[in-house]
Amino acid sequence: MLEVRTDTVLAGTRYADAVLTACDVPPVAWQFHEGDRMLSGTVAGSLGGPLRNMLLAERTLLNLLQRACGIATMTRRYVDAVAHTGARILHTRKTAPGLRLFDVEAVRAGGGGVHRVDLAHTVMVKDNHWRALAQGGRTLAGALAQARDLGVLELYVEVESLGQVDEACDAGATRLLVDNQSPATVANWGARARSRRPGIEIEATGGITLENVARYAQAAADFISIGALTHSVAAADISLELREQGTGKREQEMGD
Repeated sequence: MLEVRTDTVLAGTRYADAVLTACDVPPVAWQFHEGDRMLSGTVAGSLGGPLRNMLLAERTLLNLLQRACGIATMTRRYVDAVAHTGARILHTRKTAPGLRLFDVEAVRAGGGGVHRVDLAHTVMVKDNHWRALAQGGRTLAGALAQARDLGVLELYVEVESLGQVDEACDAGATRLLVDNQSPATVANWGARARSRRPGIEIEATGGITLENVARYAQAAADFISIGALTHSVAAADISLELREQGTGKREQEMGD
């Protein structure tokens, strides 16, 4: 059985089941659904099969399940912290190589939203892109116009000054990323952007923690993106405990 040792949010179940299937073990009989809170000491689900096959699957299964649950649990903490506001918690692209969709699904299980999975459908102009445009003799307005001509509708621009706020609004940005600024600055720049381009979205990012996230939400940020949800996740404490069939006697515990 899969024993939960700390309070956590369930995520990653289909990946855990895929590992078992690859090792010729039936899927887990889950006792909870994705996104459910599980208290320490509860059993997330039970499984059975040939001992050799279960031992073959256990480490990969636990690695994936623990990471997914860790991401979902941290995401839920941020979501709960801003639940009294209209702000939405998002992931970033700071995901584990090869596991981007996995990490994004875990964020969603925790109640977070999808920011962007790649740049094919969403243009993202960040600080280095601003510099590249300037060095190439191009304007932000020209770059965003080219993206619109290619059918890209989501045009996100990171801003670090009031001048960039004005330029991004005039260029037709659909969302401004206010990076590494105080909640007061987010509120001020957001108000200016909305007066200049009604309907534009405001996203706060950079340096946001559980201790200050509510202040950013109260600064009227529509979205708050947090890289730590995926790049600094602590794995959930979940163990796979084997018992002799029909006896309930512990045979072997695996989870360290």
